[in-house]
Amino acid sequence: MYKFIIKIFVWIHNFSYRLLGILVIKENDGIHPKHRILGYHDFFTNNIAPSDRVLDIGCGNGACANAIAKKATQVTGIDISKNNIQIAKEKFSNNNPSYLIGDATVYDFKENFDVIILSNVLEHIENRIEFLKKIKKLAPKILIRVPLLNRDWLSVYKKEKGLEYRLDKTHFIEYSEENFKEEMDKAGLSIENFYVKFGELYAIIKK
Repeated sequence: MYKFIIKIFVWIHNFSYRLLGILVIKENDGIHPKHRILGYHDFFTNNIAPSDRVLDIGCGNGACANAIAKKATQVTGIDISKNNIQIAKEKFSNNNPSYLIGDATVYDFKENFDVIILSNVLEHIENRIEFLKKIKKLAPKILIRVPLLNRDWLSVYKKEKGLEYRLDKTHFIEYSEENFKEEMDKAGLSIENFYVKFGELYAIIKK
């Protein structure tokens, strides 16, 4: 009896979380208020130099690339979603940042970059080690932000019970510090520094 009731309330919790996300995005002109509340753009801007050429892979609606462009000399956002890039161009496009539609692992950029941004991107990729090995040639430094599974007790409990625990159903993984370090090691990358904030891991990665 309790198991059935728990499943129902977990479903309600998951549904309400996703619905609330949709509603707050609509209320805020297409930009999720988490950009402001979490302040995660600061991590990226604090770890780039004004002279840096930055590649924002999986740039989404362009909000992060736009924030970074206020400091970096050149910012390029790339996303495989045409819709995302259309939104980014409508909201933020000017000479800096610029936006591209494509797969960063095969796109011919005709240049290298100083920094790569991966903001809530890795968890959406199934073959992450292969992906990291392909993109690391594009820049000597990667700034990464990923969600943690142990952001609260409920997400861990859901997973233990075989219930939907992911923040997004398109996530292939939600990290622990241990498996994040393991993936970086397998990709031939070194963690220079990292910290955890609001249930997310922020890391400075070097080749």
